[in-house]
Order: sequence, then structure tokens, then C-alpha cells
Amino acid sequence: MTQAQPAPASTRAAFAHLAALAARPGGTRITPLFAADPARAERFAAHLDDLTLDFSKSSIDDSALDALFDLAAAADLEGFRARLFAGEMVNVTERRAALHMALRAPAGAAMRAQLPGGSEDAAALSAHERDRMRAFVEAVHSGRVVGATGRRFATVVTVGIGGSDLGPRVATEALSIGRSDTPMQARFLSNVDGHAFADTVKDLDPATTLVLIASKTFTTQETMMNAAAMRGWIADALGEGAVAHHFAALSTNLSAVAAFGIASERVFGFRDWVGGRYSLWSPVGLVIPLAVGWDRFQAMLDGAWSMDVHFRDAPLRRNLPVLLGLVGVWHTNALGCATQCILAYDDRLRRFPAHLQQVEMESNGKRVVLSGEPAETDTCPILFGEPGTNAQHSFMQLLHQGTRVIPVDFLLAAEPDHNRPEAHRALAANAFAQAEALMRGKSEATLREEMAAAGMAPAEIDRLAPHRVAPGERPSNTILFRRLDAFTLGRLIALYEHKVAVQGCLWGIDSFDQWGVELGKQLAGGILPELTPGAPAGAHDASTTALIARFKALRHETA
Repeated sequence: MTQAQPAPASTRAAFAHLAALAARPGGTRITPLFAADPARAERFAAHLDDLTLDFSKSSIDDSALDALFDLAAAADLEGFRARLFAGEMVNVTERRAALHMALRAPAGAAMRAQLPGGSEDAAALSAHERDRMRAFVEAVHSGRVVGATGRRFATVVTVGIGGSDLGPRVATEALSIGRSDTPMQARFLSNVDGHAFADTVKDLDPATTLVLIASKTFTTQETMMNAAAMRGWIADALGEGAVAHHFAALSTNLSAVAAFGIASERVFGFRDWVGGRYSLWSPVGLVIPLAVGWDRFQAMLDGAWSMDVHFRDAPLRRNLPVLLGLVGVWHTNALGCATQCILAYDDRLRRFPAHLQQVEMESNGKRVVLSGEPAETDTCPILFGEPGTNAQHSFMQLLHQGTRVIPVDFLLAAEPDHNRPEAHRALAANAFAQAEALMRGKSEATLREEMAAAGMAPAEIDRLAPHRVAPGERPSNTILFRRLDAFTLGRLIALYEHKVAVQGCLWGIDSFDQWGVELGKQLAGGILPELTPGAPAGAHDASTTALIARFKALRHETA
């Protein structure tokens, strides 16, 4: 079926209404909303079991929330959601479904992906490949599958980039940091920089190293260069015949995989209705169960599926991905915030912001709507983030006192997985304090009173007071949950995946293509041959031509 188009006049009016509400006197202030409504914290929050989304520390009042749901109606969000789960071709430019939810669905779930020439049972296909993955993982862990010398594998290296790296890396790190019961050590090689390769193989024993090559097409330039480097590393140490024992492929290009030397039973594939940045649930994420065990991987799938069902079935006003997406639209389009900060107060989520950067900015960093016309509204904000409390000693200064308002998502578990409760209480205290400080700030009048009470001289107060003012009224969401286990990790990642889809629908864009990425790949492929010694220069702008020449001169490789 054809993707339904939003009604431009209706959505245009809805966005204009949001802007008018934000422009009201005091329309960006938060603290007066709490003073006027003692129940605000309860009313402007939503829950899924132990997981809470608190968006009360935003300037959204009842009128603004109603206007946001009016926008959702104008953009036919409920219809889009139904088409998404029906496997319709919501990726309109590539004529593909976006059915990554089928990767974590139970085998019997009724999920079919619509194709240009028909449809296929996405849930059944996913379950079949998942069974193959599980059998391979169990064979590796049991020692039935071993390296060329007969020794068990101790380390798994995933070679991929972008969606074939970030998602699996985030999940593997989150589920293995601080644990001593993980069956294998995991390493990741994504950057084509040779320093990254050297660091990846440092201290590794080729005889006990399993290598996964993650590339759907088996042609991604950076991945295949790194794959060749890993192949050479194994072959040099163990002989050419060892390649078949030490490699597996996460790909659909069977001929290229066979030419590399990987047997078909070591190849795990996935369909076009799985975008790269949504592929950690697929065989691309094979490193996760190898590193942390199948049960944890399955729990992560189950957690994501629970969020899928919630997103699919829950009413919009109690729907966590919908609410998170609407709050983001308020900040981006009504308040004009160009950035978004992600602060996970859990060191195991240290790479979570990097994954969200790809999921959100590659999905919604678009300048045209589905019709091909230029977007009339801003789309995706710029994402950045670090773990708390580290961020408090780096960029949080900007968030508290900078000239730009930057919304923040705080993520926090109530229970840690370590035996230092005092450290976790300190961590939580900092998370709650930072959110409160962003909202409340500290006025110059209050500062002057405090400094005077401390005995500071009036002249010194005059000098320092302006520099210490924090204006406050800066918005944040808090996502609180009991524990960061595999199930919760799955829920969190799926929450943000669906938030991205919600916002793409409201902005009227295609969240599932990435043509800008393809442009960069195309140009890099043309420039690479020009960097070999003696190669003639291509047709470029004057700056690029001069830089290539200077690069070769510095390498003493001029013709």
C-alpha cells in the first residue's frame, strides 16, 4: 500500500498553534506550573510496569499537551502506527517496510512485511534465523564449535560500522560491564583507521578468537577493509585454512561471503525491512549472546517486544514513546531548541548516547517531507551526551548557564548491580539534583541574600552575583526504572526507536532511509584511488584538490 500523506494544512495549523502557546507570557516557564498544580508530577508522567517517564519538568501545560495531541491527530499518528505494524512500506523512498519489531516478536506473531511483489511472514523468518543463531551460540559456548587448533573460543570480534557496530556494542557493554560471569570477551572494530585495528587485536590470541563480519551487502568499504585485515591476522598466525574455522558472516551476499572463505552454515542473514540502525536485534547482534549468553539476549528481545506491544496498543495519552516524541516536538518546534542531551546515570550506558545519535539523527535528519517538498518545520535536533556524573564536570556548565536552552533526558536505575549502595545513592542524588537545578536555577536576589548572610562585602557581592546566576526554567525528562537488566535495556532502546518513528510521522518525513549517508560513501569511493602514489587527481573543487595534493606531499607520494 501507499504511505498515507499527512494533511499539510492541518499539520501547519497545529504547529502554528504550538508556537503561539509557547509565545504566551510565561509560556516557557516551568516552576509556576508546579505552584499552580500540586498534582502536576503525577499527571505529567506515564508508566509501563516499573518504568516511569516523568515529563513534568517541561513547560507543557494542559493546553500545550492538548495541542500536541491535536498535531498527532492531524498527522494521523494512529494510522501511521497501524501501517508500521502492518508491515506496510512506510519507508517510501526505498519502498520497504520498517518491521524491525518482528525481530523480537514471538514466532507466532502475525507480522507480515509488505513487498513490492507481495508479502512475507516477517515473524516466522526472524524466528527461524534466531533459532540458527541460538544453535551456533550454544555450540560455541559448549566447545562443539572450536578454532582451527581445537581450542575453545575466548574472544569474539565484531567487524562492522554504523548500525552494525553501535547497537551491538551498546548492548554488549551494558550487559557485561562489571560482570564476571560472561562466557566470552567481546571487542569491536569499526573505524578503518589502522590504529583501531592494532588496538583491537592487541593481546588477543588468534587461536581463540572468533570474528564476525557484519555487513548486509558485504561491500561496505570500511568494514571490508577491516575484514581483510582480520583475515590476514588469522591466516598469518594459523594458516589460510583457519579462515573457515574462525569467521562467521552477518550478511545476505552469499557469493561474496563464500569468496571470502566463510561456509554457508556460518552465514546469518536478515531482510531489507531491517534498517542498519535497527539491526542489533537481528543476526547483526550475534556478538551479544556470544558475549553475555543467550538467556540475556532473549530477555533483551522480550523487553523490546513488551515496549512494541505497549506502543502498538496503549492509548496515545498513556503511551510512553508517543509522549516522549511529543515532548521532543514541543522543545524542537515550539521552543526552538536545536539540541538534545542524553544523560544516563549508569556507566554501563556510556555508549547509549552514541547509539541514539545514529538512531535519531540518521532517521530524522531530513530536509524534505514525504512528497519531496522542503520541510516547513525544523526536524531532528542535534543529540549529544555522556554518563552522569562525568558530564557534570564537563558540559553541564553550558546547560545551566549558557545562552541556549538544551533539553535533557535523565536515565536512572533505582537498584544497582554492585555492592556499593552509598555510591548509588550519591549517583541518584546527583541525577535528581541536576534536573531540579536546571528547572529551579538560582536568582540574583537569592544569591545576594546568601552572600550577604555569609558576610561577603557589598562590593564583592556586586562583582560576583551576576556570574553566579543560573536562570533555571530549563526542561528535562526523567526515565526511571528498577534495574538495568537485559529486559529493561531492550525496553529502553525500543522506547527511543519508537519515539523516532513518532516524530518522523509528525514532521511528515521518511525516518527509515539515509540517502545522505550514501552520498558520503559514493564520494569516498571515488577519492580513494586518487590517494595511491602517482594516481592522477580527479575533478574536485579547488580546496579538495589542494588538500589531496598536500596529503600526498606530506607522505612523499607525489607523482
